[in-house]
Amino acid sequence: MAVRTALVGFGYAGQTFHAPLIMATPGLELAAIVSGNPEKVAAVLPSVQVRDLDTVLSDPSIDLIVIATPNDTHAPLAARSLAVGKHVVVDKPFTVNLSDARTLAEQARISRQVLSIFHNRRWDADYLTLSSLIRQGALGRITQFESHFDRFRPVPRDRWRERAGVPGAGLWFDLGPHLIDQALCLFGRPQSIQADIDTQRAGKGAPDYFHAILRYRDGLRVILHGSMLTVDAGLRFAVHGDAGSYIKHGLDVQEDQMKAGRRPGDGDWGVDPSPAQVMRMVDGAAVANSCAGQPGDYRRYYAAVRDAIADSGRNPVTADEAVSVIELIDLGARSATEQRVLDVPQLQHGQNYFP
Repeated sequence: MAVRTALVGFGYAGQTFHAPLIMATPGLELAAIVSGNPEKVAAVLPSVQVRDLDTVLSDPSIDLIVIATPNDTHAPLAARSLAVGKHVVVDKPFTVNLSDARTLAEQARISRQVLSIFHNRRWDADYLTLSSLIRQGALGRITQFESHFDRFRPVPRDRWRERAGVPGAGLWFDLGPHLIDQALCLFGRPQSIQADIDTQRAGKGAPDYFHAILRYRDGLRVILHGSMLTVDAGLRFAVHGDAGSYIKHGLDVQEDQMKAGRRPGDGDWGVDPSPAQVMRMVDGAAVANSCAGQPGDYRRYYAAVRDAIADSGRNPVTADEAVSVIELIDLGARSATEQRVLDVPQLQHGQNYFP
């Protein structure tokens, strides 16, 4: 039987990411959408029922609740859903504070429900290719890992994500979780973090710039950077090791494909049109080779959620992993406010929640 799924929220994330991916994943059924704008849902997905939250939560036929609402509503909605025995997917960021993240992780442990967080960029084409190269040792010992998510949007838009004073608004909460999650998956917990977070655009909106440095014991430096005022916004990764470098320009194409109305899985889905360059020194000269890698596929996240609900696979992004991301979001914000390097608490016995 299909996992009957209710999507709560039909804004950008719900409409662009979650609804198409749920509908494109075998074994999942988009049974209902909870939205304050039923006309919008009807215009896009006329075959899907629009229902209110209380009805969805009390419906025993609904197995999975997907929360794609403003960031400050994630924690209360997830708590309500877990309390009535539903499995839950929460769009990133998991929560807007560390206390709520830890409370939800414990609630999921007690209820034995699947609680998963949508860190979809683990399934970007460039990241999949890069992580494979690092695991293979193709770049040698990594010494510097630079991850960018830059844009050029000089005029803030009137939406909650960009308004000052809104909990969970701003670029550090919007894009920081993606970059932090990828870094943690590759390298585990850093020793310390130093972050600079600010608002650079006119209008005094939410923070639209961040630059964070994660320091590791073996000399590795991980640099995470996001800006809304970068005209030349093409750089995605610049990763350097003692045997080579990986240089990537351009973002994963899946978001643009879904915005254009493409169906996940069609044709050249997730195929990167801008292959990375792997550079090595050969006879004293730098030699670059194209590295196309594997296609991205966000459906793999939802397929893994389906299998975890059926108890036939691992939760693709656990609550404990998401707690670690929120820890660094919290520490980064503190570091920027206090203008100092902050140590990252280490887990006992070297435990690492990441795969």
